[in-house]
Parts: sequence; C-alpha cells; structure tokens
Amino acid sequence: MTDTRVVLMTVPDASVAEALAAELVQSRLAACASIVRGVTSVFWWQDEVQHADEVLVIMKTPADRVDALIARAAELHPYDVPELLALPVEAGLASYMDWVRAECRG
Repeated sequence: MTDTRVVLMTVPDASVAEALAAELVQSRLAACASIVRGVTSVFWWQDEVQHADEVLVIMKTPADRVDALIARAAELHPYDVPELLALPVEAGLASYMDWVRAECRG
C-alpha cells in the first residue's frame, strides 16, 4: 500500500465540478482532479429510487490530506449528503505519487 489516495466525488454538473476541482487543487488539498462527464447515478434518496445525471470528480491526494480534502469538499458541495469516498492506492508509478505528495505540500 502507498500513502496516495483517490477521492471520488459526484456533483450535479460540469460547472460545479470545475469550480470545486479548481478550489481543492488551488488550496493544495488535491494534486489533481479529473472530471468525468456523463455519469448516471441510481440511488436511494428520500424513500425512493432516484436517477440523476452527474459528473464524477476523481482526485489524487496524500493520505494525510484526505480528512481536510473531504471536509472542505463537503463544505463547498451543493448536496445535503455528497458522495465523498477515499480509496487506497495499492501501487503506482513512484514518480507520480512523489508528484502528488509534493504538490499537496505547496
């Protein structure tokens, strides 16, 4: 296991994705945020199955920045209960993970 984490976040549209991604990268909570348009989510909400067109934001950060990243993203997010999930990175290119670590240190 490495100290790099991937944080997943869905948002309602591309403009929200771009604004949140820019803020989280600018504040050095994420080294990179990749925006994936065209996601359809199916989920339980308010006692019924919902379908929503969303945008997925995939962020890369060191493990010690995850809590701050999630807290700031939740604070800025338009949803009441945003999807914010941190996943461990088992392996990866060492130079990329070094870059992630360095960029989040500023």
